[in-house]
Amino acid sequence: MKFDLISKDKSSSARAGIIKTSNGTIKTPVFMPVGTSANVKGIHQRELKNDIKPDIILGNTYHLYLRPGIKIIENAGGLCNFMNWNKPILTDSGGYQVYSLSNNRKIKESGVKFKSHIDGSYHFFTPENVIEIQRSIGADIIMAFDECPPYSKNYNYNKDSMERTHRWLERCLIHDKKISYKYEWPQTLFPIVQGSTNKELRKISANFISEKNCEGNAIGGLSVGEPEEEMYEMTEVVCSILPQDKPRYLMGVGNPINILENISLGVDMFDCVMPTRNGRNGMLFTSEGTINIKNKKWENDFSAIDENNYTFVDNQYSKAYLRHLFSINEMLGKQIASIHNLGFYNWLLDEARKNILEGSFSIWKSKMISKLNNRL
Repeated sequence: MKFDLISKDKSSSARAGIIKTSNGTIKTPVFMPVGTSANVKGIHQRELKNDIKPDIILGNTYHLYLRPGIKIIENAGGLCNFMNWNKPILTDSGGYQVYSLSNNRKIKESGVKFKSHIDGSYHFFTPENVIEIQRSIGADIIMAFDECPPYSKNYNYNKDSMERTHRWLERCLIHDKKISYKYEWPQTLFPIVQGSTNKELRKISANFISEKNCEGNAIGGLSVGEPEEEMYEMTEVVCSILPQDKPRYLMGVGNPINILENISLGVDMFDCVMPTRNGRNGMLFTSEGTINIKNKKWENDFSAIDENNYTFVDNQYSKAYLRHLFSINEMLGKQIASIHNLGFYNWLLDEARKNILEGSFSIWKSKMISKLNNRL
């Protein structure tokens, strides 16, 4: 993997760059649609490639390990072949999913024993076997196994968790160098900065991660219930320490305003289930604000879903028709809303990049955020 930093905003820490992998080029800042289990929910790969057009998508180690299972992915020739996606993929290590199973897992120094949410079977993740699983999945960018602590002000707990993540990283790095790639392309390992919302711990972790000199770095443990102001504060602290010449990935963030604010703090890569999850519940993101398409006010509105026409659905269907689909619980409505939202997110990141390159990002961001706050 190669990262070229092309431009910096003069009034903020926003950056525009290009990541080159064996499977394609990624323009940053970038939003990665979440394809947890080898699919972006409700979206055909054809729609991803031809209409939404992301440069990269995300898969999840935990879910793919459980279903369809690693052997099937290996037999297909990797996740890209299994799901018919010929562009870059990033896989999360599963640390966040293990965190979410707080009542069904036990963390030890050796790894994490957890109970499957599917059938109750027990499994054990270690830094080593998580690297091996990600080898079999075959993503371009893979993540180190980390402990993602819940939002808490407990300093000692957060310190212990951060230090365990650092020790697990050491093991990941050793094993990553030890085992061969399974497919024709190399993989790049990103370590993860932890430390909850404690500024001192975040500085320690960011310095530790920086010293490993990996090709890119991630910021984890945010968007887990903390106030937005604390999220931004931690991001700013970490980005001030992480190397300028390496891409920075803020995991699990977020809504459009969160993304723009974090771009201005120096983040390059984002992922979140919000575009599809909110879409399935009838919330549409637009450049003028959010729409709850289930509201009665839209039942006689025959205007296009969005005149900006991010994807084909925006001028092919009316608001009234989309509201009707939701009122009868028709799955097509959820698909249309998901496609629209992903198209909007991709447009928003493209606009952010364009304004960084043109030197107008901060002015554009302020205007955009004031509109994104609207409830239409």
